[in-house]
Amino acid sequence: MGALAITDMSNTFVEHSFIINNFVVMVGRQLQDSLCRVLGDGVQYQWYENDNKIVIPDVSINCNTRDRKNVSLTGIPRMVMEVLSDATEEYDRGDKMEIYRKVGVSEYWIVDWRKKQAEIYLNDGKEDGTTYFYLYKTVTKDNKEDLQLVMFPNLKTDFDELFHI
Repeated sequence: MGALAITDMSNTFVEHSFIINNFVVMVGRQLQDSLCRVLGDGVQYQWYENDNKIVIPDVSINCNTRDRKNVSLTGIPRMVMEVLSDATEEYDRGDKMEIYRKVGVSEYWIVDWRKKQAEIYLNDGKEDGTTYFYLYKTVTKDNKEDLQLVMFPNLKTDFDELFHI
């Protein structure tokens, strides 16, 4: 019975979890003395702008963890990262990205462990008040020194550490 429950959970590869854990460890220790926290997979968000539907990012950096509704956080994370898998790529690049844009997430990383690349998107505003994500940078092993959190310039990130599988 236990094996069945694990099998039914998701069809993502273990590498998906490795990337999440690598980021949480790498960034988390640097945030220890701040109000911000890096949160791994399983943390629920519930936002009015998303009709209070629950969203679970792979990773988020949130400086408003006191804002809650029951077990869900309601504060907007400054940064969200999704690690692609075959099952979630379309959702991560489509509806989920749109939810993050709408609620005001400033920085959105889409990480592909298969290609060893991170796409960094930033949320910007138009004159009419609407917002949009634009691709700020794609980081691969060829420009790996460019891997950097835009919203947290003092935090150090390391490409090889992120993709250590």
